[in-house]
Amino acid sequence: MSLASDVKSDIKAAKKMRLPWWAVLCLLVFGMPLPWLFDHFGRLNLMLPIWNSVAVLGFMLALKWKLGRHAWFWITMTVIAALHVPLILFVPWGTKWVPALAIAAIDSLDFCLILWILSVVGKFVPGPKASEDGHSSSGGTTAASR
Repeated sequence: MSLASDVKSDIKAAKKMRLPWWAVLCLLVFGMPLPWLFDHFGRLNLMLPIWNSVAVLGFMLALKWKLGRHAWFWITMTVIAALHVPLILFVPWGTKWVPALAIAAIDSLDFCLILWILSVVGKFVPGPKASEDGHSSSGGTTAASR
């Protein structure tokens, strides 16, 4: 399967995902003290970029949860999360109003870029061997099926 079709199928799967009511409630409860906390430390301008980065990374983890048993996935996600830290800290974020469409475009670009990175890394990482997987790579019958 090509890289573009991998990303397209992941985007289709992402469009079908919905948060359950309890997840929305948890996000609201845990998200409500964030403006006060960031304002208390004098960094209110960092709240929205951090919140958006955490949301994109969390959504990506939910979308690609089946890859969670692979070490390369967690290493790649850790590197991606670590790259978000200097992006947030060194970009001069303003306190003025930003249109929601611009924020959505940045988040969507971030999401697609992470999907692309995971697809590229997944192509270069060798797949599971027959002995690890429990399946035979040859099309013949195995001793267990006889």
